[in-house]
Amino acid sequence: MSLCALCRREVTVASCLGVCGDCIRRCFSEARPYVEAAHAASRSAFGLPKAPPQDKGGVPCGGCANACVIGEGRRGYCGLRTVGGGRLSVLAGNPEGGLLRWYRDPLPTNCVADWVCAGHDRRGFHNLAVFYAACTADCLFCQNWHYREMSPDNAARIGASDLAAVADERTFCVCFFGGDPAAQMPHALAVSRSLAPRGVRVCWETNGMMERSLLDEALEFSLRTGGCVKFDLKAFDEGLHRALTGVSNRRTLENFARAAARCRERAALPLVVASTLLVPGYVDAEEVAVIARFIASLDPSIPYALLAFAPQFFMADLPRTSLRHAREAEAAARAAGLANVRLANCHLLWE
Repeated sequence: MSLCALCRREVTVASCLGVCGDCIRRCFSEARPYVEAAHAASRSAFGLPKAPPQDKGGVPCGGCANACVIGEGRRGYCGLRTVGGGRLSVLAGNPEGGLLRWYRDPLPTNCVADWVCAGHDRRGFHNLAVFYAACTADCLFCQNWHYREMSPDNAARIGASDLAAVADERTFCVCFFGGDPAAQMPHALAVSRSLAPRGVRVCWETNGMMERSLLDEALEFSLRTGGCVKFDLKAFDEGLHRALTGVSNRRTLENFARAAARCRERAALPLVVASTLLVPGYVDAEEVAVIARFIASLDPSIPYALLAFAPQFFMADLPRTSLRHAREAEAAARAAGLANVRLANCHLLWE
């Protein structure tokens, strides 16, 4: 419990922000300076731009919703695009080289969609887990923030064909996550083109910020192979989303609706799965209810996972999600009309 700098109430407040979730939702203009300071600190710690650049006379990137316009000698928000001699250079994320780690994850695994995917009973097989070391967002609570320690300036890259070659007869599925695959979609799609004809199911775990045509291609691979696209819907309120992630959620919501429109093309297995991290003091039952109503308005059968929070990164001073918080969020999601809601990471909950 801390004192919110705006409302002066003693509530759950992350010290990096200094303001509570209620104030962020209800008076974002007043909370904005605190939000911008928090993200400037988290970005500068790793030499990344504090906001998506909009440099006068710069070169547009266009790969994701951030729509960076990058000036000479500068770097894009994800850290993988630079401009030199007036030309855009991709340091990693094209088919020739991805900045990533990979490993074989025995099935069943702790996949967000485990309870509704085909891999949950495939013992003896594995998921090819592809962890991309870049992101289009800046989550202050990032559970996998260590990817930032892999610099595109000196870390080894893996070509799409080389990565696809590590799949073997026990590779049941591939999942692109990170970081986020949205920052390196050309590489992930090239891997998918190699693996899909071999019968490997193609899955994604993403913030959904990629350019629309790239999402469409990702959906096609998942649809054809029996995989799924897992969207991390971190918040519905745009101010709260900016506070938690540093960026807008407009493209994420648009892309989620775009993907949801295709769910009926495959009835046997869910094509789209949603998840939300229950961040104490910020993502409460009220926020979950709004997210759930949005999902239900598109397709009430879309599975929705509510994830318990573990203190990490710049929000390491927050508590774990309480059982009461989780139960209230679950009830709110069901009351919104969703038919398939699951509490996950329950081992983190406390009473």
